[in-house]
Amino acid sequence: MSDNELFSIVGIRENEKTAVSENKRKESFPIISVIVLSVLCLLCLFAGLISTKDPSYLDLLNYNKPPNSEFLFGTDTLGRDIFSCIWHGGRISIFIGFFATAISTFIAIVYGSISGMAPKWLDGILMRFTEILLSVPELLLIIFIQAILGPANVLSISVVIGLTSWCGIAKVVRTEVRQLREAEYVLASRSMGGGFFHLMSQHLAPNFVSSIMFMVVMNIRGAIVAESTLSFMGMGLPLNIVSWGSMLSLAEKALMTKSWWIILIPGAFLVCLLMCVTNIGNYLRKSVNRGESYL
Repeated sequence: MSDNELFSIVGIRENEKTAVSENKRKESFPIISVIVLSVLCLLCLFAGLISTKDPSYLDLLNYNKPPNSEFLFGTDTLGRDIFSCIWHGGRISIFIGFFATAISTFIAIVYGSISGMAPKWLDGILMRFTEILLSVPELLLIIFIQAILGPANVLSISVVIGLTSWCGIAKVVRTEVRQLREAEYVLASRSMGGGFFHLMSQHLAPNFVSSIMFMVVMNIRGAIVAESTLSFMGMGLPLNIVSWGSMLSLAEKALMTKSWWIILIPGAFLVCLLMCVTNIGNYLRKSVNRGESYL
């Protein structure tokens, strides 16, 4: 067998391996989760166009009504139309998830980069502080800080969740930065007078953002779950601010009146949203691991 034939066979096998890996990647892409999540976000974004009733209107003549032609998803114990509350409440829940995640991601990137670029003694102090925060239950921290701030609203609860959910991402960022800080392009930028934020935005972040992307997506899920849990416990958003969590806070009254739709419908939408976000996060995690294995 000639060298040209041998090289052609090797090339064909490499192409076949590449095609198989690409097919596996396409097969594992959570297209259904992306479509469902996109539809939910769009419907919540345009809630005013599809709502049949005012979500804040208390129709005391039609409370605890099961789903019917007028109230498509029924009404709750306060007489509010659940169909309208679903879309307006979903907008609040999704906003809290994304805004809280934006805050936590920014803190994690800055804190982790500082720790990664710092001397060994300062890095040790910063990491010990992070580990102390990680040892405290996140929900307990949220309740404690929210109690200090006073009555919850959309912005305050988003900020509180963001301030308590950055530690895990920060540890990953710190590890990545410590591996990158001795790279030639980083050293060259530092020798030319590049500041910390220049190094972080231009050289460090582009190289570790793929490693934390799945954690960022999972933080969106965590923020939505935290808001729903607090509202279910009666320590989250007040009832006059409609969210999927505050709707589930009526579960006790719904069980007493056997109004299954008050719990089942908001809970189904919440579970569907969380499952979609979880599938996307798992795909990103597998993509990162697959990329590392190729290297």
